[in-house]
Formats: sequence, structure tokens, C-alpha cells
Amino acid sequence: MCSIFCLTGKSVPLAEAEKAFYATVSRGPDMSDLCETETGIVGFHRLAIMGLNAAGMQPFSYKNNLCICNGELYGFRVIKRELEERGYVFQSDSDCEILLPMYELYGVDMFRRLDAEFACVIYDGEKKEYIAARDPIGIRPLYYAYMKDGKIAFASEPKNLVGITEGKILPFPPGHYYRNGKFVCYRDVTQVKEVVNDDLETVCANIREKLIAGIEKRLDADAPLGFLLSGGLDSSLVCAVSAKLLKKPIRTFAVGMKKDAIDLKYAKEVADYLGSDHTEIYMTREEVLESLEFVIRSLATFDITTIRASMGMYLICKKIHETTNVRVLMTGEISDELFGYKYTDFAPSAAAFQAESEKRVRELHMYDVLRADRCISVNSMEARVPFGDLDFAEYVMSVNPELKLNRYGKGKYLLRHAFEGDYLPYDILYREKAAFSDAVGHSMVDDLKEYAEEKYGDDWTEIAEKYSYHAKPFTKESLLYREIFEKYYPGQAEMIADFWMPNKDWEGCNVNDPSARVLSNYGESGK
Repeated sequence: MCSIFCLTGKSVPLAEAEKAFYATVSRGPDMSDLCETETGIVGFHRLAIMGLNAAGMQPFSYKNNLCICNGELYGFRVIKRELEERGYVFQSDSDCEILLPMYELYGVDMFRRLDAEFACVIYDGEKKEYIAARDPIGIRPLYYAYMKDGKIAFASEPKNLVGITEGKILPFPPGHYYRNGKFVCYRDVTQVKEVVNDDLETVCANIREKLIAGIEKRLDADAPLGFLLSGGLDSSLVCAVSAKLLKKPIRTFAVGMKKDAIDLKYAKEVADYLGSDHTEIYMTREEVLESLEFVIRSLATFDITTIRASMGMYLICKKIHETTNVRVLMTGEISDELFGYKYTDFAPSAAAFQAESEKRVRELHMYDVLRADRCISVNSMEARVPFGDLDFAEYVMSVNPELKLNRYGKGKYLLRHAFEGDYLPYDILYREKAAFSDAVGHSMVDDLKEYAEEKYGDDWTEIAEKYSYHAKPFTKESLLYREIFEKYYPGQAEMIADFWMPNKDWEGCNVNDPSARVLSNYGESGK
């Protein structure tokens, strides 16, 4: 990961801007630079992944223009060769150096041409204007707010903007670019142009082919690569495909509570099957509670599901950072939003399933994707998310939702069926879904609830009223998280749409806790 920072005006003193900029130095500890343009300030913290020498440091400049980008641009070498044929001379091996010559050639049309996870700001020196953009899923973070002089500010995280901006800090909408005061959508992965009505076997073959391609392009890194492995379907598939492609042992990491870890045994089974260099990391109740405030500050969220799932992810990434040289982590996020959760088994129709999937994908940047980004970046590593590959995600979104409904006695059947064979042991491929926050050990969530119960008395509902301006806390646990959030981001809860919860309008889903454990179809998931 890297961190970008841009103030499009100069109402904030440079010393204050510098302090705000360094709030996210953990995202890019290798090199940092804060410089002034004619009209504003741009800053960049670098985590070197592609092109490891100093030549890859940003901002990049070309003619009168500057660019800062936190991103991975897949297939950039092909574009680079095309640009070289046009006479452009590159100064580094960084993928992001292609952006400025692309801007000169295509203008803002460049963004729809990118196969990338990115957030960037371009300063057009000739027009004296700033252009910002974010990838269509929002895998790379970007936020904006306005300064006292009315000028807009952009940053990788809200913590960069607290104190130097006024009013709301909001997430930059994925798949949009900003120019001349307007946000313009350049690509919406949830918008189905044409429904795929192929038969089951054809669809599954395409899913397999496209996911493999999405994984392969994400294995391209000049820095050491590792894999988060829960033993669930999604992370296990990423590991299995990667091991086949790399034709050498991969390095896998799993985490669980010392007391009652569920995932660890399944992760070990996968690791043994793949012959990976496997590390098990245990966490305790004390570590979870001691880390809670830091995690919430890092996440900039109050959402229950996101925080619960972040505890294990943060602690495993912390250990990886402290004990290894791994700089890039492959993860399994975004599969559920495409293929379904436990609660989408209750979808009343194919149309309802599709609408729910569209909603979840549009909001990913506030929940699972946010979690993966912050837990990994705060430990100075980069996340790679193969299920978020644009070609793959758009294809799955376009598959006739009648096929995606769970009519097979097993959720996410299309993905499972697509990889039948020797990729994974059968019991892993068809293992019941268990949410990460539950599967690190049911005791972890129970400990967090117990801690909240001890902290608040019967007057907790009165305290919760203070936060009724948006997404009012509805349990003691949610109040605990909200109070910590408000400590660091006062009045900024609208950065998150609401609590991530199952669709309460569906029969069987009107529950008061986001854990799949409260659903009637949880079944074997917790074993």
C-alpha cells in the first residue's frame, strides 16, 4: 500500500498539512515526499512493490503535470511498450509511471482503460486543475472533504483530513473521477449490460478461467508475497490456484483463538495438501481487547461486523510484519458479495438476490474491502484481492441470478463446482461457510460482547441517543465501538452507510446481530 494526500488550496499552513500527511506513514514507510504545487499541496508515502529503487518514488511529473497514485495497474507492461513506441522515455520500473502519458493521450477517458486497483490525483499544470479517481470497486481507499476556503482535499484515509477540513469527510465514490467540482461515473461493475444465460457447465468453466487469470496477474510483484489462509473456500482457492501457477511452495498464514479456533485445523489441511510453508498464529482475549481501540481508529468505522472480523486480521498481519519480510498479501475478500452469504439462502427470488449482490458490491469499500486495506496497510503491507478482478466480477454479476440462487443444497455452488478436481480436498471445497470473525473462535466475539456488557449499565440506551444523527447504536457492543469511533472521528459517522446486517426484509433474516451464527441455516459452519 501507499498513501496519497492532496490539498487543492493553500489555506492550511504547511506545518499543519505535514502533520496530517504523516498520520498514514505506515501505509508507505519506504519513502515520503510532501511538495507544493502552484495552487496546493501533494504528498506521497511509498511502499515499494513494483520497481523497488528510488526512481519509482512519486509524485511523477511529465511536462507541467504531476501524479500521485496508490495502486497496482495490471498489464501495465503492455501499455508501457505502446507508450515507448510513441516516444515516451520512462524513468522507473513503477507501474504508476504510465498514468501521466496516458492522461496526455486520453484525458479522463484513461480511467476506463485501466485494469487496476487504484486511487490517484493528477495535477494538470497547464489548466491549474486537479483530477482525482478511484477504481470501480474501491479496493484502494480515497476520501475527500472541503477546507475553510471551500477547496477540496483528498487523502487515502480519514485520519489525514480530521482537523484540517470542515464538515463531512466522505468516501470517494468507486468507479468515479472528480473534475471541475463534479464526480463522474466512468465504470459501474454492478450494471449488467447483458445477462449471461449460458448453461451451468459453461458458466462454471468461465468462472474458473477468469478467476485463474485474476489470480495470475496479482502474483506479479517485485516484493515478497504471502497468503492469508483461513481454510474457508475463498482463501483456499486463491492459495491453491497460486501454488499451481507459481509451481513452488507458497507461504501461508492462519490465525485463531488459543481457546477454540475453528479455522486453524482447516487451514492446516489445505496447507498440507498444497505443501505450503505454513505459519499458525494464535491470539488471546487480552490481545483482542488491548488492540480494540487501535483497530477502530485504524479502520475509521463503527460497524460491528467489520470490527469483529478485523481483530483476527489485524493481529495476524501484525505478526507477519514483525517476523517476516512479506510485503504483499493475497486475500479472499469479495467472493461472498458475488456468490452469496449464508443469509442470501433466504432470498425470496432471483431478482432479490441480484439486487442484494449489487448493493453489497457497491458498498464493499465501506466494509470488507475497508477491513482488508486497513488491517494490512497499518502493518506496512499491500493487499491483493483476486475476487475483485474487474473482468471476473463483471462476469459473475452478469450471470443469470437464477443460477446463483442456492438450489443445490450448498451456497456458492457455482464457485465450488468450477474448481472440482485436484485444486483442493473435497471436504474443503464443499466446507460450509463460516464467517471469519466466528471461525477464528466463537469465544472472540463472545469476549467482545462480554466486555461491552461490563462497560455499560442499564442507561446505555440514553448514551446511544447522543449518536442518533446517523446509525444509532442498538446494542452495548455497537455503542462501545461507536464511542471509540467518535473519539477519533467526531461527527463523521456518515462515512459508513449503516451497520452491515442481513436483509431484514427477508423472512428468516430479521435478526439483531450480524453474525451468521444467529441464522437458522448456520448448521455445520461452526464445527
